[in-house]
Amino acid sequence: MPEVVDNVAVARLYGEPLFALPQDLYIPPDALEVFLETFEGPLDLLLYLIRKQNFNILDIPLADVTRQYLTYVDQIRKRNLELASEYLLMAAMLIEIKSRMLLPPKKTEEGEEAEDPRAELVRRLIEYEQMKLAAAKLDQVPLLGRDFLRVHVHNDPTVHVRHPDVSLDDLRDAWREILQRAKLHTHHHISREELSVREHMGMVLRTLQGKRFVEFEDLFDVTRGAPVMVVTFIAMLELAKERLLEITQAEAFAPIYVRLAYQPN
Repeated sequence: MPEVVDNVAVARLYGEPLFALPQDLYIPPDALEVFLETFEGPLDLLLYLIRKQNFNILDIPLADVTRQYLTYVDQIRKRNLELASEYLLMAAMLIEIKSRMLLPPKKTEEGEEAEDPRAELVRRLIEYEQMKLAAAKLDQVPLLGRDFLRVHVHNDPTVHVRHPDVSLDDLRDAWREILQRAKLHTHHHISREELSVREHMGMVLRTLQGKRFVEFEDLFDVTRGAPVMVVTFIAMLELAKERLLEITQAEAFAPIYVRLAYQPN
């Protein structure tokens, strides 16, 4: 027997590969049969025929429905007589109801008209449809094993869980991380401070009073923050604009000096 190569052997018989089908192979007609069970019973088929053609279930046209019903029964009777027996019983009931409708109606002993021969069948169809719709709604409910699974957790109380040791370095790193996160949530409050340019103009003049000159940087109080320094600089510009100050520099990149524009003798 040659070595089996993938996609070469067409089948295996008792573990041995077959490279060609036997010429005298006989396959009986009923060796393979595919049967799709479309309907769940005689009532299901009858309800399908009624709903498909939009018939009024309270006024069923038995002639048309019975003809279509018998056509389907003939098809399944050729393949499975045992399955067709239930459908044949329903077909006989439809024919019997139709024959009763063809006869003149008989009145009851009380003089009332007899009940419609289709009434019992209609009642069964309505009950069956209600049960079918209820079953469809129940089928949509999540089902254990089909839509979800139950979680099983094994807990052995005899097993001692050993937690990891925490060192001082771990605590320091954790504390540093908490401080960094806290800075992200810190609110910055802005308070308004009333600063007067005129007031700082007077302060600059008092600083220069009695002095030949003062270095530019010495006129600023760096301890009071940027707002005060900005107002002081504006005050100096206003004084220079009004020609009350002189700002001089000997050469490029040399220190800048400030003095009063008028010096008494």
